[in-house]
Parts: sequence; C-alpha cells; structure tokens
Amino acid sequence: MPSLPAIVLEGPKGVGKTATAEGRCNTIFCMDDPAVQAIAEADISHLLNQKSPLLIDEWQRVPSIWDAVRRAVDRDQTPGRFLLTGSASPATPPTHSGAGRIVTLRMRPMSLPERGIGTPRISLQHLLKGDKADISGTTDVTLADYVHEIVHSGFPAIRPLSGRALRMQLDGYLRRIIDTDFPEQGYLVRRPEMLHRWLAAYAAATATTASFETIRDAASGGHRNKPSKTTTQPYRDILERLWIVDPVPAWSPSRNRLSRLAQPPKHHLADPALAARILGLDEQALLTGKEPSLSIPRNGSLLGHLFESLVTLGIRVFAQAAEAQVSHLRLHGGRQEIDMIVERGDQRIIAIEVKLSKNVNDSDVRNLLWLREQIGDDLLDSMVIHTGPQAYRRSDGIAVIPAAVLGP
Repeated sequence: MPSLPAIVLEGPKGVGKTATAEGRCNTIFCMDDPAVQAIAEADISHLLNQKSPLLIDEWQRVPSIWDAVRRAVDRDQTPGRFLLTGSASPATPPTHSGAGRIVTLRMRPMSLPERGIGTPRISLQHLLKGDKADISGTTDVTLADYVHEIVHSGFPAIRPLSGRALRMQLDGYLRRIIDTDFPEQGYLVRRPEMLHRWLAAYAAATATTASFETIRDAASGGHRNKPSKTTTQPYRDILERLWIVDPVPAWSPSRNRLSRLAQPPKHHLADPALAARILGLDEQALLTGKEPSLSIPRNGSLLGHLFESLVTLGIRVFAQAAEAQVSHLRLHGGRQEIDMIVERGDQRIIAIEVKLSKNVNDSDVRNLLWLREQIGDDLLDSMVIHTGPQAYRRSDGIAVIPAAVLGP
C-alpha cells in the first residue's frame, strides 16, 4: 500500500513478516540486535532520519519507537516511509494508538493457495459481492493431503520439513514460547510444565467455545490442585500478545433480530500444526482417529476441528484481503451454530460451515437455511466447505466448495 506513510506488520514469529518487509525497504534496523537497540534508546531520531522506506524489525523491544514514528508521520505524510514488524505486542502499550498515522496489518501462516495446494477457482471476494456466483470446479486434493497440511504447518521455514526435523522444529517453536518469549514479556514461568499442559488443553479445545474453566480443568489432568485463575489469566494475555492464540470472536449483529447469541470466542492457535504437535498427533494418528487424553467436550472428532482450524486460517487471510471481518455464530445452549460469519462493511454476510466429509447432505445445511430465514437479504451467500472433489451449488442455493478450490 504505497499511499500509506507507516505500516506495522504483526503476527507470530516465523510467519514471514521480516522477509516480506525486507524486499520493500532501503534501510533496515533490527531491534533484536543489542547495539542497534542501544542506539534507538539513546537517539531514535538518528534511525528515523535514514533513507526510506525504513524497516524497523521487532520494534516492540523499544516501545518508544511507536510514538516516535507517529510524530514523524505527523510532520511528514510522505507515503511509504516506515515499515514496522513485531512478533509481540509490547508489555507496556504506546501512549497513543497510532490511529490515522500507523496502519496495522495482521500476517498469518500461509493459506492453502499460498502453499500451492489446489487451484483456487472460487473467490471469496467475488462471493462477497452477493450476486450468487457460479460455483464449479474440481480438485484431486484428498483428506490425506489436508491432514498433511495440518501437520506440516503454514510457517514458511517449517512447512518444507518432514519426519524428525519437522517434529524438532515444532517442538523448538513451542519450547521457545515458554522459555524465551514469556520472560521477554516480563513473566517468569515458574512451572513450565503447567503452561505446557494449559497450551495442550487449549489445543484440544481447537474450534470449540469451551470455557476457560473447562480448559483449566483439562490442564489439571483431574488433579485437585489445578492452576488458579490468577495463574492462567496471564497465560492467555501473553499468548495473545505473542499472536500464538488466534480466537475467532462471536458475531454481534446490530441490524437484525437475532437474539440469545452467545459471546464466547472459538479457540484457535495461530497454526493448527502447533495444536497437533503439542498433542503429540502425527498424520497417521489423525487419520486413524486417535484422540488426546485431555477431556474437552466437542461435537465430532479432533481431526474435524483441526480441519476447521485450517480452513479458518485461510478464510481469515482471504477476508482480510477483501476488507471483511470473520466471526462465528452460536446461540445460547448451542441450538444453532455456524462455524464462520464473513461480514463486509455494510454488515451483510456470508455464512460458512466446515465439514470433514466428501459428501454434504441436508443435515449439514440445516443451520445455514435457518439463518437465511432469520435475516433474509442480509445473507449474501451460504456455503459448506468440505474435503470432497467437486464444487457445485445445491438446489436450495447453498454452495458446496472443496477447501482447495476456495481462494481470495
């Protein structure tokens, strides 16, 4: 976006923020270099006056950089001056939000099209126009291929690995969160095994709205001495600042008559590969239906929930490109649930269900048809994303789309 003077790229470590930014900048300063950090703390103006575009990597290590960039933009609105990247939010937020000066973009792990999986013949952005686009296309991507993508990750440097190297890299990523990232956020983890168990319980709750009390109980493994709320609350807060947990918020419509909407978020880690690895599940285990010992109530298999997490990752990437928001719908008591709601700027929506199945039947679209009755023309389109080979539109108007056929 060359018309903007300052952009900050946010997202978890290893997602490709720095590599994306480096090729677009003339000057690069890395704040994880102690010498550069010392210069920034002593005289930030020296850095900001270098040749632009200027990249400041891991800016959150010197939080004063944010306000300095904001003031620099106030003085000079020339486009393309600053790119900031950060793999964590600063423990002490800047004094000013940066609204109107600094634009924030979230980077997530690669979607299926970015990984070269399938051919995206159907565009989410086109569907958001609401003209009931033609739905067609086929794919030879199978369930085993989707499971491979779940396990191998969307992090660019991790995905090409396999076998022991893949497992070691994912284990190292998770261990760094506990051993390094938490202390850098000012929180010393006194019992690393407790944080590891909480992360595993959160992973087992992928694509559910399980309460944090339920996750805390699962993390305790049935023992009486479960971690206290005052212990687990910082876990959640810091993991959000590190962009490791990436929950989907509940939909809160303002222009229709839906009532009794529940508010808990749907739980997702930044990449479903992290969830699979911390639960000790490889491709074979997932394909044979092996379940973790952690007790989290869910409808359907863990593989189904991890497939939903993989699809959700892609939908959020596509929706961001279309300037749309992603949420989920659930009535109190779970009487009706819809996996994702994609909402464009005028609050009209696309409703999405995700099914770990090659075939879609009437029961799979029941909630989508119910929502159509409730909100009428505010529903632009409805779809079921599945693991089958064929994209088509049902006689009731519901689109049926293989995950590998959908793109931005």
